[in-house]
Amino acid sequence: MGRAHEVRAASMAATAAKKTKIYSRYGKEIYMAAKGGVPDPNMNQTLKRVIEKAKAAQVPADVIKRNIEKAKGNTGEAYIANRYEGFGPSGSTIIIDTLSDNSNRTLAEVRSCFNKAHCNMGKAGCVSYQYDNLGILSFKANEEEVLDILMMADVDVKDVESDDEGYVTVYVEPTDLFKAKDAIEAAKGETEFVILENKLLPQETVELTAEEDVNLFKRLLTLLDDVDDVQNVYHNVSNL
Repeated sequence: MGRAHEVRAASMAATAAKKTKIYSRYGKEIYMAAKGGVPDPNMNQTLKRVIEKAKAAQVPADVIKRNIEKAKGNTGEAYIANRYEGFGPSGSTIIIDTLSDNSNRTLAEVRSCFNKAHCNMGKAGCVSYQYDNLGILSFKANEEEVLDILMMADVDVKDVESDDEGYVTVYVEPTDLFKAKDAIEAAKGETEFVILENKLLPQETVELTAEEDVNLFKRLLTLLDDVDDVQNVYHNVSNL
């Protein structure tokens, strides 16, 4: 089914732990967007877009509301975005995006994850050049119809895939993500998106065959998942 199915399956993972992580991730983004402007999505375009992405990720309305209300308070909380990159076994690579109120603490925690998994943390830019930054929309539709809509809206479409479940996954320039969303909804009405986000996708993937390599990379992912400040993790391993 291609990468569309893999990307969608990863985004729709629904264990309780993963849901909690997703809620925390979007909670921070909503808080920062609301704090950085008017805490009203009707008057704050950035906040409106973050909420739209959160809803596509099935973040509950009360989580969204709670973080907007938090931003209205007098808390001095502020988060700084950082990106860390590194290498795993057998040609595997990984990128970690964080949002933290203490960058030194987060750096130490991420480095500790690499060390415990016997992987190597690299310098900024050491692997990110091997990834493409794309806007991704996935929803049920007809591929040809969607392409016509996006061409008419002058959206820069990089790729499009469809599967036997009736889903179309469209890859666009990150800056065109909401331009594409708006064009689709203008033509087709309210649409349920199962993915609506910007994401780093590897240009090439590797398959880890040695059991030890698989276990080490899984350990790294598990350790990173336990770091509260980690927002997103991208890697090039196809069999995990």
